[in-house]
Amino acid sequence: MSRPLSRPVAPPLSAFTPAERRLIRRLRTPAQVQAWLNALPYNDEKKGGTLRGFREVVKRRTAHCLEAALFAAAVLEQHGYPPLTLELGSIDGLDHVIFVYRRNGRWGSVGRSRDPGLHGRKAVFPTLRALAMSYVEPYVDYTGALTGYAFVDLRGVGDVDWRFAHRNVWAVERYLLAAKQTSLPYSDARVRKLRAWYTAYRRAHDDRKPLAYKGRETWLPLPEQYRRVR
Repeated sequence: MSRPLSRPVAPPLSAFTPAERRLIRRLRTPAQVQAWLNALPYNDEKKGGTLRGFREVVKRRTAHCLEAALFAAAVLEQHGYPPLTLELGSIDGLDHVIFVYRRNGRWGSVGRSRDPGLHGRKAVFPTLRALAMSYVEPYVDYTGALTGYAFVDLRGVGDVDWRFAHRNVWAVERYLLAAKQTSLPYSDARVRKLRAWYTAYRRAHDDRKPLAYKGRETWLPLPEQYRRVR
């Protein structure tokens, strides 16, 4: 884990605009932050790549996975949660980033994704490794499969203003990608089996993505489009 800075990190609430302060006061828990992010359209970056911090996510009302993690970190650090993330590495280079939090000695997460199984988790996991493992099966699609994870404290990212910047904060992405990864168990045979099941499911269900994964009871509520009767 990156070493925290010695100076205080979380800005005072007064540093935020009145509208931002109202939003922060309303979103007091990881579950409430997850629900707010669930209501946003996913940022597909159709006009080019973006990496927006908290303020731009609030302004534009759209976010991809890392933007959602930065939003969650900025909001929840105002309620006593340190700005911690998990960078999940995939064999196809399409990594995923989630905000992680600890409550009563157990780990959970907040996340946003185009895939239903890569959203947030309840704080029920005894270790970060166990939390990361909960994403292994839902991560397998046509090309992806998890190979490891890196635990990253955003307090080590330096002077990059991932809360208030109006420009893209690409240095955060570089910082995450440079973090040392802890390997997860990987089996070619298991990935092939999961990929075959995933492909068959989508062919049989009008290209919908599956939800029937082991451990589904540990997931935080999903965006509306995934919660409809399937």
